[in-house]
Amino acid sequence: MKHIWISMLLIATMGITALAQNGDFTTKADSDPKAKAALDKMRKKYEGYSSLEVEFSMVVELPEQPKALQKGKILQKGTRYRLDFNGQTIISDGKSLWVVLPKNKEVQINDVPDADEDDAILSPQSLFRIYEKQNFTYALINEYTEAGKLLQEIEFKPLDRFSEYSKLRLTLNKTTSELVQIKGFTKDGARYTFAIVRLTPNKPFPDTTFSFSKSAYPGYHIEDLRN
Repeated sequence: MKHIWISMLLIATMGITALAQNGDFTTKADSDPKAKAALDKMRKKYEGYSSLEVEFSMVVELPEQPKALQKGKILQKGTRYRLDFNGQTIISDGKSLWVVLPKNKEVQINDVPDADEDDAILSPQSLFRIYEKQNFTYALINEYTEAGKLLQEIEFKPLDRFSEYSKLRLTLNKTTSELVQIKGFTKDGARYTFAIVRLTPNKPFPDTTFSFSKSAYPGYHIEDLRN
């Protein structure tokens, strides 16, 4: 479950190229104030929506293997969300997390992680606040125009030397403060690029969108892992 989000949303936000060129960036307090200002604008924009529907793509590049393109969709309303990705579904009502695995005809139920836990990055709302965590530093490394859009690149450097990522690179539309993509670079040479294809804000969703119904999955084994 954790790798679904880490691979997909990177599911997070952490840098090395530009950061390694400046030895001062070694703690969260050293993070670039210009980058923080841009990230604050992004967070406030998305938190201002009552709900979100996000269609996304994920390009997976593994060493000595062809690129793989995967697509998915996230629906989010407050602390509740639903993710459909790579043949799997994750449903959260804000308290519990249901992971539906059709290939195994299995459903795993977990508690939603606390906000200060690493697994809390699994939730869409946590994605836009992850830069506030204490385990990485970040800097604005580039601004450029592409297809008529002014873009900003922010790189994140994990402060934990045991992190599987060497860096994460987040791209924003400077004019609209919208997230364009996040690219993760792992220490084993893999690359994961999460890109937003279409975003629809303030879309009404029935409450059943974010609730699990056992009757919808007849014959599935349900494993309750909640405390």
